Amino acid sequence: MGIQGLLSGAYQEAVGHNLDSLDDDALLAELGVEVVAPAITELTHVRSTAEKKAADEVAAREKCDDFAAFKPLFEQVQKELDSKLRETRPFEMKAEIEKGRFFIVSGQKAYVAEKGETITNDQGRTDARLRVIFDNGTESNMLMRSLQRALNKDEAGRRITDPSAGPLFSDQTMDGDEASGTIYVLRSKSEHPLVAANRELIHKIGVTNLSVEKRIAGAHLQPTFLMANVEIVATYELYNINRTRLENLIHRIFEPARLEIEIMDRFGRPVTPREWFLVPMYAIKDAVEKIKDGTIACYTYDPREAKLTIR
Repeated sequence: MGIQGLLSGAYQEAVGHNLDSLDDDALLAELGVEVVAPAITELTHVRSTAEKKAADEVAAREKCDDFAAFKPLFEQVQKELDSKLRETRPFEMKAEIEKGRFFIVSGQKAYVAEKGETITNDQGRTDARLRVIFDNGTESNMLMRSLQRALNKDEAGRRITDPSAGPLFSDQTMDGDEASGTIYVLRSKSEHPLVAANRELIHKIGVTNLSVEKRIAGAHLQPTFLMANVEIVATYELYNINRTRLENLIHRIFEPARLEIEIMDRFGRPVTPREWFLVPMYAIKDAVEKIKDGTIACYTYDPREAKLTIR
């Protein structure tokens, strides 16, 4: 009901105006009531267009048909987080959003699989279209600034750092590590058909604080050595290192060439050793040199090229 409907007929006559011709605001003004209209730009409980667009793009996900190609990446990232090769840190700036980077948004890991050409939006700001894969098997073709807003708005939003050796070389022990160690490369004498057919390429790579001879004692009784004796191919002495991080890093580098093999232990139970790789010796030597000069975290192994390549 309008203002006029609230006034009695007697009062309308007393005022002495034709109130029928006035709207509510004019009528209130006539009665001496000040009308304060909110500024048109003062919107309450209404999200900005940019915020709604960002939320919509994050929510508008589709099933990722080729998720099988990305699932191992998420699994590897989780292993690297568990082993401290990667860390989660607060998101700070859009420059951190690049192809190949991982983030945590809305409680899910997100991988930037593709980044299109840089464009300039209507506000004169740079932007780019992304293909973002989520660890629940969905994907979104959102804009970079939409991902940026989503990460900034999410109190738990994080970026996942690139793999790092951390303090591989230091003068302090960490997590029980000693201050020196040996990288060892072994070749198996197993007669398993897969090993026999690729003996010159299959190598076990590890790091120990023991003498390598002690490390491989009784190899034929241990599943980690393929239940067979081994040959020492090479050893590399390193000092002031964090052995645990170094070994995790080496295994990450050569992960694409990890040997998939199942053997039976001495109790007849199936075991899948995880430290053997189909890698030529020259690639291992190259990795050791990059460990020594501190650049190894920038590389990964490409099994098609049979060499280390920049990430």
